[in-house]
Amino acid sequence: MRKHIKTIITLLILTFILPNSVFAQSDLKVIDYGNNKDAGKFITINGAKQYVEIYGQGAPLVLIHGNGGNIGFMKPQIEFFAKQYMVIVMDCRGRGKSELGKDSLTYHQMTKDIVGILDYLHLDSTYVVGRSDGGIIALLLAIHHPEKVKKIVSFAANLTPDTLALYPSFYDEIIHDRKLADEMLLKKDTTQNWKVIQQRNRLMEFQPHISASDLQKIKCPVLVMSTDRDVIREEHTIYIYKNIVKANLCFLAGENHYVSKTNPELFNTTVQKYLDDTYKGDELRK
Repeated sequence: MRKHIKTIITLLILTFILPNSVFAQSDLKVIDYGNNKDAGKFITINGAKQYVEIYGQGAPLVLIHGNGGNIGFMKPQIEFFAKQYMVIVMDCRGRGKSELGKDSLTYHQMTKDIVGILDYLHLDSTYVVGRSDGGIIALLLAIHHPEKVKKIVSFAANLTPDTLALYPSFYDEIIHDRKLADEMLLKKDTTQNWKVIQQRNRLMEFQPHISASDLQKIKCPVLVMSTDRDVIREEHTIYIYKNIVKANLCFLAGENHYVSKTNPELFNTTVQKYLDDTYKGDELRK
């Protein structure tokens, strides 16, 4: 009798519980960030189509990827911050689904693209989190479009395109990759999009040019952030911090330029704490 009861219980589990479990798993939607038609749209800004995805609800937060990235690169940040914010993330010009346009790639141009996107969405006073090139754009937004930014996290940004800001091995790699792209374009090679690669590396080789007086125009709170194993010189990051009136400084120990992907929990929680807290400045040193 007991054996018969066990058999019935087993059949009930197989009949009802297992299918429900399988259904639940199959019903989970894996989001392809950067290729999500439900969240994405094209917006024509300054003569080029720019691709944008929006996730979550709440205060607007703009995520800006680095030179070699795209929306997908920011997946750990999108998933984390979309729980609390309306996250606006774009493929910067010439990356992902966004068009390069006819002009040469510049940081000021990409900054204007983001302003155009925010205008289209009727948004201002946004939080901005940018990494690498995105950190440069975040600074330019605060300098030239202060009405658009409430608080900024600028990770691994540089002010000048030289070895005063960048470690030589990284700067040499930029020049090498640009020359290779020049060569492949002359050969009419089609194995890669050498035009975009050329533009991306020329961008880093010859830009940006942000002065201390430019930084001193920034009025919003800024977390100047890097790691102690980054491609940006530590003293350069400190220089940025010292020239922003309402700045805080953070170095992540033992991490590198790609910490937002390799250790997203550390990166995200550090950023979240800064965005949540009220600004604490020089009163702490009195």
